[in-house]
Amino acid sequence: MQPINTLHGFFVRSGATVSLYHLGRRVEPCEMSTLAAFEAGELAWPTPWQGQARLGLVFRLGEMHDPLIWFLALPLDEQGQLVPAPRDAFLQRLMETLGRSVGREDGQAVDNLMKDNPLVFTPSLPFQALLHARASHDLGMSASQHLEPVEAYLSGQQEIDWWALGLQGLADFVVRMGADDQARLASRLPALPGEALTSLCYCLENVAIGADLARALQDRGEAAASTGDIETFSACVRAVAGADSDLAGPWYDALLADADACGPDLLAAMAGRGWHHLEDAERLPNFLTRLAGREDADFVSVARDLALVPRLRLPVLMTLREAAPESPIGRRLAALNR
Repeated sequence: MQPINTLHGFFVRSGATVSLYHLGRRVEPCEMSTLAAFEAGELAWPTPWQGQARLGLVFRLGEMHDPLIWFLALPLDEQGQLVPAPRDAFLQRLMETLGRSVGREDGQAVDNLMKDNPLVFTPSLPFQALLHARASHDLGMSASQHLEPVEAYLSGQQEIDWWALGLQGLADFVVRMGADDQARLASRLPALPGEALTSLCYCLENVAIGADLARALQDRGEAAASTGDIETFSACVRAVAGADSDLAGPWYDALLADADACGPDLLAAMAGRGWHHLEDAERLPNFLTRLAGREDADFVSVARDLALVPRLRLPVLMTLREAAPESPIGRRLAALNR
């Protein structure tokens, strides 16, 4: 029997039922074929985050009743490819753990494998809520008990204290919302308290949104910016990242044209959640120029992270290479070489 030398191979050989999710730039489903090609060295990781391929794996082995959830952060090299040694060490430990627990079906031994494991990470609370919401939906399971009060509140049917709304309920709502839900939410958005809107945006930034909701978020974002509410403004920018580029792109362009708007929070929102809208011949150089011009922004870290995104790698490198020496980008690069 061939040895198991990949995560993909382990799940195939074990007969596990697996749902795989990206947990880097946003929470979204990931095909097992993507993991297979990545581990085979045929594919750079499509959504890198801080030099890692961050994954959520929801799976059952044998007769397990409740699925196990692993959060793994696989290190990437400078080309966005897998650094295999940490993955290999994880698999070796996994095989040893399974070898010591033959006949056990409760999964506890496998679950204990994750304790003190260097590949394990803890996602933010919104990411955890989104993963549970997506996995429950994808597995045909019911949403959490928190969904019903969120639906009543966001539809305007029930005026309850928004503090009572759970983040899990918001995550369940955005994962399951249809076109009608989005329309009702768009009309409700102007009346939402800022704190409730921010929590909602943490969830919306992980899903695709339509034109009406995108425009409502842009209006709230602009209103927040006018009053100096940077947190709400940035949250709206992040949430609008889920809209089509013909909607989000023009807003990004307008913001990048305004030097006063381009603070570190806005630039981080664009790079972290709206990276796919930066795939534009003018928008990407404008973004990198603004980023380089902010002394309070981590130009090197953000530019390096964007360059790991396969579709952005060449455009980012070309923009850096072609920057005039006296430009903000040129000056930043010169400072690195001193």
